[in-house]
Amino acid sequence: MTLPTSIDATQALLSSAGYVADRALSTVVFLSLKLQRPLFLEGEAGVGKTEIAKVLAKSLGRPLIRLQCYEGLDVAAAVYEWNYAGQMMAIRLAEAGGAVDRERLESELFSERYLIRRPLLQALEPGAGGAPVLLIDELDRTDEAFEAFLLEVLSDFQVTIPELGTIRAPEPPLVILTSNRTREIHDALKRRCLYHWVDYPDAERELQILRSRLPQAPEALSRQVVAFVQAIRKEDLFKAPGVAETLDWATALVELDAIALDPTLVIDTLGVLLKYQDDIQAMRGGRAKALLDEVRSSAG
Repeated sequence: MTLPTSIDATQALLSSAGYVADRALSTVVFLSLKLQRPLFLEGEAGVGKTEIAKVLAKSLGRPLIRLQCYEGLDVAAAVYEWNYAGQMMAIRLAEAGGAVDRERLESELFSERYLIRRPLLQALEPGAGGAPVLLIDELDRTDEAFEAFLLEVLSDFQVTIPELGTIRAPEPPLVILTSNRTREIHDALKRRCLYHWVDYPDAERELQILRSRLPQAPEALSRQVVAFVQAIRKEDLFKAPGVAETLDWATALVELDAIALDPTLVIDTLGVLLKYQDDIQAMRGGRAKALLDEVRSSAG
């Protein structure tokens, strides 16, 4: 599928795959595709940053290549490594065969035959439907050394392998980077990207998301779920629930055949919505019921 040619087309493209994006997000996604610039998305966990890459890959018919970041991530896991077992086997077979041409053997050992491609290198290879979507997820979990390595990839869409030389992408991949902002990302990397902060949606958009993803949910229940989540985000919690938790909670309530919220149901299912015991305890003792009463009062 061809890339969208306008902001409205981009918003429609995301919507066709079930992603309800506001105008600002649709604009920066359009510019990222149009200018072939990486898109750096920051925001709280569960607000839909990773989903944007998945939706783009699905709606554009492109392969999704995901690099899940973590502390200690290095070049061997992110870019490439050599098949050492295969190389050792080749050396032993060559030695067993008699005379060894060491120069020729070395060139064979460090050829593409023994190269194991990891996500960043895979993303530089063209696909049948066009360049892939490269998702570099939760970049803030890595260290600054890995950030520095990414500069070459994001600037020139190329990777240098000492034994083989520089490998360049014939067509730049569509790059989405995400961060939950557990630490600051260096300015040098940010300058190579377009930037957008993905915030919690307002009630109207969150209701649209819920309707899109869970159309079987009763309308009254969906409205109460969104209103309750919007209210609970204003509480002093260690981790406010994201859109992902809203969808999980609504799904759980539908599975319980709920048609509306009641205090007992809310208390019994708080573990779906909140992920920290201190937050769950803070909502017990009448606070959840008080919030639910406020939601019902507002709706009435």
